[in-house]
This record gives sequence, C-alpha cells and structure tokens, in this order.
Amino acid sequence: MPGSMPVPMPDPMIDVRDLTVRYPGASSDALTSVSLEIPDGAFVGLMGGNGSGKSTLARSLNGLVRPAQGEVTVDGFSTYDDQSCGSIRRRLGMVFQNPHLQTTSLTVEREIAFGLQNTGTGTDRIREIVDAQIASSGMEHLRTRPPRTLSGGEQQRLALAAVLAMRPAHLVLDEATSLLSPSSRIELLRAVAEERRLRGMTVLLITQFAEEALTAERLIILHAGTILLDGAPEEVLVRCAASGVPGVSAPLRFRVGLRR
Repeated sequence: MPGSMPVPMPDPMIDVRDLTVRYPGASSDALTSVSLEIPDGAFVGLMGGNGSGKSTLARSLNGLVRPAQGEVTVDGFSTYDDQSCGSIRRRLGMVFQNPHLQTTSLTVEREIAFGLQNTGTGTDRIREIVDAQIASSGMEHLRTRPPRTLSGGEQQRLALAAVLAMRPAHLVLDEATSLLSPSSRIELLRAVAEERRLRGMTVLLITQFAEEALTAERLIILHAGTILLDGAPEEVLVRCAASGVPGVSAPLRFRVGLRR
C-alpha cells in the first residue's frame, strides 16, 4: 500500500556493526567500532564503569543517538532512517534510571495508556491493556494517583508498565534499578522475568550490580567505549575479579583467593 511503513523482517534481532559514536567537542569517541548481535528472545547483561559507553550504546539502539560510523538495526530497521526509527521505538522499549523523566500524564492509568493512544489503538483495547498492566504490576491502589506522588520504586514500576503496555519485542533497562532499594530492585526484575517468560521478549539489562548480571544468559563488559569481555556471566566476572576492570565490582565469592 502506498505510504505504508516498510516491514523488513529478517531474523529478528538487535544488530550493531562497527558502531562509533562521537559527541561534539569530546576529546575521544564515546563508542569505538562496537559490534554485537543480540538474538531474538535473548537475555543479555551489560556492565562497565562510568564513561564506558553503556548509556550511549543503549540510546544508539533506538536512534536517540546516531552513529558517526557503523550501523544499528533492530529487526532489519536501521537507525539511520527517521521513518524506521518510529518502527524501532515501537519494537524496542526503554526504561531509564530516572523514571520521572519518562512520565508525562496526570494519573497512573493515563500514563500507561499514553503510548497506546498515540498509536491509534481503540478505546476498548486500551482499557483492556491498561487494566491488565495495572493488575500485573500490583498498582490497582495507585490507578488514579499522580505519578509525581509515587515513591521511587513505584515510579519505576509505572515506567516499566507503560513500556510493557506497548508490547515491545525487545526491552532495554538502562540502569533502571540503580536508584531503587534492594526489595524494589528484586520486584522490578521479577516483573521483567515474568514478562519475558510469557512473551519471549529480548532483554538488555544494563546494571551496576553483579548479582543482577548473573541472572542473564550472557554478559558484556564495556570499557573506554569498546567491548572488553563478552561471554557467560560467571566466567566474565571471574576474569573481571582477576584483572580489576574499572567500575565493575565482582561478587566476593569471585574475589576470594585471588590475592593470596
């Protein structure tokens, strides 16, 4: 149909090829020749110190940051193309560190409905999805509350619920648990795990907590804008403990005996 969105659908995946990102005025690249593939349905952890390029990589995946060189494609859609970025953002949801930056509505239920309304979803279907998302996230008692009155953990649950309401194929958590209490961190990640179990959603978990990274199937370590390590989480963390990767703290059990 003339004017309809293109639908390139090779093997669904996140594909990053030789990605270099350069910010104006910076003395060095934020990312340099980064290449990785994240297959559909995978659960990948990403760690690195401050300035390693984690958030730049996350924002490159949906076109918020554009490459100086290389290419990023999501399910065949390239971030180089503005029209394709719209398709990418419907397929790839993001939850950031500061949930209040993602909320724009006056109540919890309106926030969850906001993205659906922008895609032209019917009113009955919106109500069905909002009700289901509120129930699954345990926010029935918060339905009519303004998001600004919620606790940090509740705001992050709301941000996640609003993203999941859009039924993304891929989910990026950009240090979404870093400001939460331990109990809220566990609650949020349980919600993500359940959604992944039900729908086979791809998850990229960017975290500063090694215990969270160990729940992934694969762990990538970024350092100075490049991929330093990529492999099974336990093996990667053992190597981090042995070599002292800046900004990556391995659990104590991986460090015991290394300095004897």
